[in-house]
Amino acid sequence: MNRFLHIALIGVFCLFLNTSVFGQEEGIASFYTDALTGSRMANGDRYNPEELTCAHPSAPMGSIIKVALKNNPDQSVMVIVTDRGPYVNGRIIDLSRKAAEKLGILTTGLSEVVVALIKKPIDPASSE
Repeated sequence: MNRFLHIALIGVFCLFLNTSVFGQEEGIASFYTDALTGSRMANGDRYNPEELTCAHPSAPMGSIIKVALKNNPDQSVMVIVTDRGPYVNGRIIDLSRKAAEKLGILTTGLSEVVVALIKKPIDPASSE
C-alpha cells in the first residue's frame, strides 16, 4: 500500500475514534465532592467549586462543553474542561459544584445529560 494512502487511512480511523469529542454524547453527569477543593486537576490548576469547570475523558483541555439535561434541553450550562474523568463506570462528565448548581442537579447528584463540544482550545502553534 502506498505510504500516502496508509497515512490517510490512519487519519480517518483516528477521526472515528474521537467522534464523541466532535459530536454529542449522552450519559450520566455527576459533580465533584467539596473534599476535592484545592486539589490539582489534570491541567495543573486547583479545583475551585465556584468555577464552571468539568472533567471529561477525551475532550481537549480548555475546550468549552455544553451540558444539557436530557429531559429538559433548555436547562444547560457551559463548562471548561480542566480535568480528566470521571472514573466511575457509566458516567461521562464530572461537573464543578457551581456547574451542577446551574444545571439543577445538586439535590439528585446524578442526571442524564447530553454533552456537546462547543469550542476547542486555540492551538498557539497555529496562530502564527
